[in-house]
Amino acid sequence: MSSPQPQTQSPVWLPIFVLLIAMTSIQGGAALAKTLFPLVGAPGITALRLGLGTLILCAIFKPWRLRFSRQQLGPLIVYGLALGAMNYLFYLALRTVPLGIAVALEFTGPLTLALIGSRRALDFVWVVLAVLGLWFLLPLGHDISSVDPQGAALAVGAGACWALYILAGQKAGAEHGPATVAVGSIIASIVFVPIGLGFAASGIWQLSLIPLALAIAVLSSALPYSLEMVALTRLPARTFGTMMSLEPAMAAVSGMLFLGEVLTLVQWLALLAIIGASIGSTLTMRPQKKPIDPVSELRE
Repeated sequence: MSSPQPQTQSPVWLPIFVLLIAMTSIQGGAALAKTLFPLVGAPGITALRLGLGTLILCAIFKPWRLRFSRQQLGPLIVYGLALGAMNYLFYLALRTVPLGIAVALEFTGPLTLALIGSRRALDFVWVVLAVLGLWFLLPLGHDISSVDPQGAALAVGAGACWALYILAGQKAGAEHGPATVAVGSIIASIVFVPIGLGFAASGIWQLSLIPLALAIAVLSSALPYSLEMVALTRLPARTFGTMMSLEPAMAAVSGMLFLGEVLTLVQWLALLAIIGASIGSTLTMRPQKKPIDPVSELRE
């Protein structure tokens, strides 16, 4: 006698749709944050995003219930500092770099981490594709794509922090999973909220700004993190990783729709090269006992 089948099963497209909403939410939140730069400045937005986002995450995950071993404290501190620095550098980059390009440059951090240790010829195809994308995005040589050098460097720095965030997060969150992000956010807020407030513009103290700041915290943290966890439990890791690799394109579209940022053909081709490298490395990644899957980590 065959075992009973489950009565209901969610459609295959549903978690993909949920993930698309999560990516749209993150990039919509980034676009909204950038519109407030003239009022409060990029450091001020970082302070609001981290501070309010931390309160929301603490309400969801209740981090005071968690217990960490002495061996986890070091990685936990590094994880929190990397999280805060990633946010801070990314928003500083957005002052002079279009949203889509900033996300693509930041994405090279986890992409590099995924490609470290590559030995197969196919893996080097993705390396070459990513390097070509970077060459045409970064203001190298003859200033091919007219990207601000300082902004580009800040975005790449945010990507390096993202890679460090992944490595430290794997150790710090081994027992508590996504709830670790709340503790990491507390550490990030302790350091970077005062820094952000110190360099913020005077408009940050307006009470009328609170609703917009809450919207940024929800769009960029609480809502997408929750939706990503729903999708992650219903999609194969490779499908999830492939979908998340589309995020730079989502950011570019968000920049066009909400910020009026238009990319050149060369910039689009460079951005698509980085996306292609990320998708390719995800689909051809060899399974490991503890694989590094940067796109399945909670971000920013």
